[in-house]
Amino acid sequence: MIDMDMLRVVLRTRLRRRLPGALRRGPARHTAVCLLLLALLGTAAPTTTATATTAAATAAATAAATAPGAPADPAAARWGDRRLDQVSFLATHNAFTNYEDSRWSSVNQSESVRAQLDGGVRGLSLDTHWYERSTWLCVISFGSDCYPSDVYLCHGDCKTFAGATYALPRQSFHGTMQTVVDFLAAHPQEVVTVFLEDYVSADQLGRSLGRVRGLSDMVFRPDDWGVRQNGWPKVADLVTSGKRLLIFSDRSDREQLGVMYDRSWTVSNYWSLGDLGNDTACVSRWPDVPLDRQEPGFRRLFTMSHHRNVPTVLTAALDNGAKLRNRIAEQCRPAAGGRDPNFVSVDFHRLSDNSGHTPASIVTELNANP
Repeated sequence: MIDMDMLRVVLRTRLRRRLPGALRRGPARHTAVCLLLLALLGTAAPTTTATATTAAATAAATAAATAPGAPADPAAARWGDRRLDQVSFLATHNAFTNYEDSRWSSVNQSESVRAQLDGGVRGLSLDTHWYERSTWLCVISFGSDCYPSDVYLCHGDCKTFAGATYALPRQSFHGTMQTVVDFLAAHPQEVVTVFLEDYVSADQLGRSLGRVRGLSDMVFRPDDWGVRQNGWPKVADLVTSGKRLLIFSDRSDREQLGVMYDRSWTVSNYWSLGDLGNDTACVSRWPDVPLDRQEPGFRRLFTMSHHRNVPTVLTAALDNGAKLRNRIAEQCRPAAGGRDPNFVSVDFHRLSDNSGHTPASIVTELNANP
């Protein structure tokens, strides 16, 4: 539709600008006005046609999306009918020890937590520790280590060796979890899982999680979905419901927080490849929870660790390509009763050998399996 008021303004403006003074008065003015109207209407017509074409295309796209057999929503188009235990995700070991989030001297990843998420990582392992405010550390650091008592991400004690067991600036747990929630809010089709190596009390963890804006609306609680009785839900259903954040801990007394005890909900292989990287056997992390454990109506998620005792870029490049792919096929899949890992956790997730296989491409290949 043409806005007539706007057209009148345009006409008056163009008449004043384009017509010589003699044509603005007298009989010739009417002829000029008619000619100018025709010209303006001629230029307006394509806009109207373009608008109609766009509307028709939108209607056609809507009709195609709702046609019989078409996915009902983007989540179904992305994830299909696969349940959570039927998909694989790339995960990062000690995701918080990286060169970008803080000044670590020894790291497991090169990128910040947010960059890892932006790069396709969907599983993060974090170590939670309680740090009690230290006036002494504040003084000897000339004010650079004056942090309040809180839950922080440390690799061991939060006071022993700066850069090794903790780093400055200190990385608060709630701050990192806010990064995860903000990423999920910006990417509504994604699901992220956090694995905690947990050294804090349930109360301390709960207070920290309670400060993360938007977290409570996103946390997946298995009991609300009857996972033990019905199995894991479809990923598309998680996306549609908005419950797209799973949190696991190696402590058992915090499920009221929405934090699942990993030993109750997952199977996991022993975490290390050894110092030389040659311990590729896929044995259970917990002797009483074998990788091929069967339970009526329920299948645990399988978390696979693939990294050495001491991370380096050189060893990660050697381990993350064909060696990882072959280990899944020859060791871990048979040990788990023929199933693929749901989480593949590595150091320096972007590094690989020259085989053409990377951790990300291997996970993509796993998801392509029927």
